[in-house]
Formats: sequence, structure tokens, C-alpha cells
Amino acid sequence: MLSYIIKGIILALAGMMLFSCENSLTKINKLATEEDTLAAITTYDIVYTRSDSGFVQIKLSSPLMKRYLGNDEHNEFPLGFEIIYYDNKGNETSYISANYGVDYQKRKFMNARDNVIIKNYETKEELYTENLVWDKRAKLIKSNTFVKLISPDKTIFGDSMWANESFTQHEIYNIKGELDVIEEESNTQ
Repeated sequence: MLSYIIKGIILALAGMMLFSCENSLTKINKLATEEDTLAAITTYDIVYTRSDSGFVQIKLSSPLMKRYLGNDEHNEFPLGFEIIYYDNKGNETSYISANYGVDYQKRKFMNARDNVIIKNYETKEELYTENLVWDKRAKLIKSNTFVKLISPDKTIFGDSMWANESFTQHEIYNIKGELDVIEEESNTQ
């Protein structure tokens, strides 16, 4: 009699374990079709150079790049990046760096944040902000955070801005202050 009770308890426990561990087919299919959140490629100390007709156009460097594949393919730069742009004579024209960046290939959209610096060597202007969005399709650069623009003759502070891709046209919104830069002439005799 005791053996029947023990066998009954074991069968009941086995049945509960069998049904409690069951995964529905919809859960399994959902897991199988979800996009992987792990990087497909992780690269350290990357230096990427793009050239055309033997002339360097862009040089990208970063201590870490993670490439994600799938529907929203993108490159992430969790430890920051630097990009230098060149003209067709090999002269540096502009520079951008940030402590974090993500570049979406299909959407043609880049976001840089944390200590973003842009330098335009042709106009001698420098932009400092904490968050920057580059819409490559619209060829616009935007920031909805505090910005500081330094040009040869003044420094402007504002709470947001937009610029064209080449940074030759830009507008700072809600200017908080403007400082004129006055160069002193040195008297040499």
C-alpha cells in the first residue's frame, strides 16, 4: 500500500514538473525571431580610412566599435570616436569627436553625445555640446542641448542649434550670451 502511495506521489510530481517546464510554441517562435541584442562584430582600436581616387576623405578612429546587424543595422562607439574630414588636396577641413556615438546605416542618422566637439578648420569655428544629431538624408546637424560656438571674432552660448552638413550655415537659438573677442596689438620697437 505504501509503495502505491509513493509511486502516486512520484507520478504526480513528475507530471507537475513536465507541465510546469513546458514552453508554448508562440514563446519559442518569438525568441527565435527576436533580433539579437549582442554585437555581431566587436573591434578594438579601430582606424578606418575612406579614400577616393587616392585621396583620403575621412579618417575614423575609436578604441571600441560594436556592429549590430538586422533590421536596424548600426555601429556603436561606446568609448567614443574621432572623425577627421579632408578636402581633395589632403588638407583637414573639419573634425568631430564625442565620448559616445551611434551611426545607423539604413536610416542615415548619427547621434553623438557626451563632450561633443566639432571643428571647422576653414571657418576657424568650434562647436561644443553634449548631444548632437546628424541627419544625413536632410544634410542637417542639430542639437537640443546647451551649445557653445567659438568663432575668430566672438563666442556664442545658446540652448540649441541647427547647421548644414558642412557647418557653413548655422543658427543658435535662445542665445544666452555673446562675447566679442578683441585682439590686442603688440607694440614692437
